[in-house]
Amino acid sequence: MSLRVILSVEALEPRLSGIGRYSWELAQRLPFIEDVHNVRYYRNGEWIADPALLLDPAGIPLWGNKQLRWLRKRNKWALRLRDAVVMRGHMFHGPNYFLPAAAAGGVITVHDLSIFRFPETHPADRLRQFERYFRLSVDRAGHIITDSETTRTEVADFLGFDMAKVTAVPLAASPAFHPRSADEVAPTLARYNLVPQGYALCVSTVEPRKRITELLHAWENLPPAVRNRWPLMVTGGAGWLSEAVRDLMDKGARQGWVRYLGFVPEEDLPPLYAGAALFVYPSVYEGFGLPPVEAMASGVPVVVANASCLPEVTGGAAMLVQPEDVSDFSRRLEQALLDASWRQAAVEKGLGVAGDYSWDRCATETVAAYQRLG
Repeated sequence: MSLRVILSVEALEPRLSGIGRYSWELAQRLPFIEDVHNVRYYRNGEWIADPALLLDPAGIPLWGNKQLRWLRKRNKWALRLRDAVVMRGHMFHGPNYFLPAAAAGGVITVHDLSIFRFPETHPADRLRQFERYFRLSVDRAGHIITDSETTRTEVADFLGFDMAKVTAVPLAASPAFHPRSADEVAPTLARYNLVPQGYALCVSTVEPRKRITELLHAWENLPPAVRNRWPLMVTGGAGWLSEAVRDLMDKGARQGWVRYLGFVPEEDLPPLYAGAALFVYPSVYEGFGLPPVEAMASGVPVVVANASCLPEVTGGAAMLVQPEDVSDFSRRLEQALLDASWRQAAVEKGLGVAGDYSWDRCATETVAAYQRLG
């Protein structure tokens, strides 16, 4: 079946979020899949000629044509009608939860339900957007894509959607994440005063569901020789950086066993992963959990919470923990740092699991989900 696709690219911007990364990987690949005849890109009521320009801070988006911009100013109703006519011949995919009114019958990707389960971790404008438009988008959708089977079941149950109309399509780590030698990572690590295999890493927004507080307490409980040999590096958005978390991080920083790196440049992340002795991801709710996959692809042993989709996504390669049991969490972290046989097996299994995911696979399986509409 020959498909004509419209992909919404409102999540594309110079500093890509996880959904932005997902949108960009699809935008690059969909035009080259055999059954896709044509792809157009749509952003907040405008046609985008080249989505790559949205990633350039100095770039100027190339809209469809000047006449369309003039029409927008003079007659918004005419523009909506034109959009409806164009979309009628295309399959519209909203990779960021929403479908415009003219795209009824299209596909949306629902990455997770954190907006409903953890509303306090989302900005007020995002909550208002979901209150107004999410149910409308679900009602318009002919099919829903999720990032994991766990989320597929959760979304279908929550929305009362037929399971046959929900498809799980896994995400992937970028090829930039792969094992690297100590010599390869040393120059980047030196800028952070780190050495290869001399630290553990957590890449995560600091917010309640990520269980960073529990991780800090567990790290504090490690034997001093262990926690000082492998200080914990936390990188990601400040998010819910409460006074309690900040105080604990400050205390750990003074004692030398933790550092908060904040955001690091995208190009520094692959060597930062590859140089770590251990990657820890104690989040209790995810739609997929890309950081553990990036760590596995980098050849690093991984510890994750035994919760949500993380056991599914890590495929038996990661050590599973209960972050709320801080004493046991600390004991398992010590094992993960010191047990050489487990570490070697975790690296080998992790590389295999991560290797099964790819953005090419994601794009191909996404098109297969499109075809289920027919």
